[in-house]
Amino acid sequence: MKQGRRMGLSGIKIATKLWSFIVLIIVAICMVAVIGLMRSSAILSEGRQKQAIAQDLVQIATEWNGLTSTNSARNTAILLSSGNALNDAFKDVVTATSNQITELQTKIEGMAQTEEDKAQLKKVADARKLVLSSRGKARDLKKAGQDAEAMQAFTTEYEPALKVYLAEQQRFIELQKEQTAKLQVEIEAKRATNTTGILVSLAVIVAAIFAGTTWLVRSIREPLNMANDLAARIAEGDLTHSVHSDRTDEFGQLLHSLEAMNISLGRMVSEIRGGTDSIAIASAEIATGNNDLAQRTEQTSGNLQATASSMDGITQMVQHSTDSARQASGLAASASSVAQRGGEVVSQVVHTMQEIDASSKKISDIISVIDGIAFQTNILALNAAVEAARAGEQGRGFAVVASEVRSLAGRSAEAAKEIKALINTSVEKVESGTQLVTDAGSTMEEIVQSVRRVADVIGEITSAANEQSSGIAGVNQAIGNLDQMTQQNAALVEESAAAAESLREQADRMKQAVAVFKVSGNQGGTPLASVPVRSGKPSPTFKGPERRSGQAAGPQARASTAKASAPKPSAPKPAPAPVPSLQKPVATASNRTVPAGGDDDWETF
Repeated sequence: MKQGRRMGLSGIKIATKLWSFIVLIIVAICMVAVIGLMRSSAILSEGRQKQAIAQDLVQIATEWNGLTSTNSARNTAILLSSGNALNDAFKDVVTATSNQITELQTKIEGMAQTEEDKAQLKKVADARKLVLSSRGKARDLKKAGQDAEAMQAFTTEYEPALKVYLAEQQRFIELQKEQTAKLQVEIEAKRATNTTGILVSLAVIVAAIFAGTTWLVRSIREPLNMANDLAARIAEGDLTHSVHSDRTDEFGQLLHSLEAMNISLGRMVSEIRGGTDSIAIASAEIATGNNDLAQRTEQTSGNLQATASSMDGITQMVQHSTDSARQASGLAASASSVAQRGGEVVSQVVHTMQEIDASSKKISDIISVIDGIAFQTNILALNAAVEAARAGEQGRGFAVVASEVRSLAGRSAEAAKEIKALINTSVEKVESGTQLVTDAGSTMEEIVQSVRRVADVIGEITSAANEQSSGIAGVNQAIGNLDQMTQQNAALVEESAAAAESLREQADRMKQAVAVFKVSGNQGGTPLASVPVRSGKPSPTFKGPERRSGQAAGPQARASTAKASAPKPSAPKPAPAPVPSLQKPVATASNRTVPAGGDDDWETF
C-alpha cells in the first residue's frame, strides 16, 4: 500500500506538490488565525457584555442605596420631630421615594445573574420588610400621641432594622464589585487560554512544515542523485549504464530524457566510429577529383586566352568604324549648320518682300485717293464753269479759271491712272517674287530637315558603334575576369586538396576521440557505406601562375581593365552547421563505377 501511495505521489508534478504544500500551510495558518481571532472577539464581546451588566447593576444598586438612605433619614426626622407637621410635609416625598426604591429593587432582582446575587437580594428584601414594619409601628404610635412608646420603637426596632437593611444593600453592592473584578480576571484567563491554543496550533503547523519539507527534500534528492550519477558516467565516456524510474513528474521526465540522451549518444558514437573510415576514403577521392579539376581548369584558361586574342582584333575593327562614323557625324553637323543659316537668310528675304508688297498696296491705295480727289475737283470745276456761264460777262474770268482747273484735274486723273497701272504691275511682280522666295524658303527648310536627319542617322550609327565598342570592352574585361577567376579556382583546387588531406587527418583524430566511449551492443547504429578508392593516376598539379608568367595577356588596355575589375579572393566560408542525425549513410561515389583517367572523369567528379 505504501508502494502504491509512493507511486501516486511520484506522479504528481513538483510545482503541484510545492504549491499544494504552500497552500495547505497558508490555509492552516489562516484557519488558526481566524479561529483565534473569532474566539478572542467572542471572549471580549461576552466579557464586555457581562461587565456592562455588572456596571449597570452596581450603578442601579448605588442609586437604590442612596434613595434608601435618603428616605430613611426623612423617616428618622419625622419620627424624631414633635407634632405631625414634618410628617405632613414629607409624606408625599417619602411615598414617591419608597415607590422608586421598590421599582429599583424589582429591576435589580430581574438583572440578578448568579444564585449568590439572588440570595443577597432576598436578604435585602427581608431586611426591608422588617424596616417597613418597624417604621409603620413607630408612625402609628406617634400618630396615637404615644411619643415615648414611638421613640422606644424607633430606638429598639427601627434603627437596628434600618442598619441591617442598609448593610445588606451595601453588601450587595460590594458583591457586584467583587463579581466585576472576578469577571475581568476570568476574561484575561480565557484570552490567555486562547493565546496558548493559537501558539500550540502554530507549533503543530511548524512541525508539519518541517516534516513536509523533509519529505520534499528526500523526494527531490533521490532523482537528482540518479541524474548526477548518470551524467558523471556519460562525462567519463561510459554509455553502457542505464537508469530506470517509474516517476512521471519533472524529475521522472528528466531521468527519461537523460536515458534517451544516453541511448542517442551511444548510437551517435557508433555511427561516428563507422563513419570515420568512410570520411578518410572520401577525402582521398576528393583529392583525386581536385587533380582532375586542376587539369580542366588549365584547359579552360588556354581557351580563354585564345578568345581574348580574337576579341582584341574585333575591338580594333569596331574602334576604326567608330572613328569613321564620328568624322561623318561631324561633316553632317557642319552641313546642317550651313543649310540652317541659308534657311534663315531666305526667311529674312521673304519677310522683306512681304514688307515691299504691303508698301506697294498702300501706295496703290494712296493713288486711288488722289484719283478720287481729281474726279471731285473736275466736278467742282465743271460746276464753277456752269455758274460762270450763268453769270455772263462778269463770270468769264472765273470760267477761264474753272476751265484750267478742269484741265489740271483731268491731267491729274490721267497721271494717277498711269501711276496706278505701274503700281499694280509692280505689286504683281512683287507678289510673284514673294511666292518664289517663299518656295525657296520651303526648299531650304526641307534641305535643313534632310541634313538634320542625315546627322541624326550618322549620330545613331556613331552611338551604336560606341556601344559596340563598350560592349566588346566589357566582354574583353569579362574574359580577363574569367581568366583571373580560373587562376583563383586553380588556387582553390590546391587549397581543396590540402583541405581534403586535413579532413582525413581530422577523421583519424575523430576516430581516436570516440574510441574512449564504451558502447553496449544494442546501441550500434546503421553502418555507413564505404567509399571505394578511385583508380587511375592522378592528374598533374595545376601550375597556373607559372604558365601565364611568360605569355602576353592581350593589349595593354585589356590587361589594365581586367586588373582593375578582377574580383578579390573571397574570405573562407564558415563551417557548415552540424548534421542533425547520422543514421543515414554518407552519400559517396560507391553507387556508380568510376572510369580511370580521361576527360570524362569531370562528370563523375
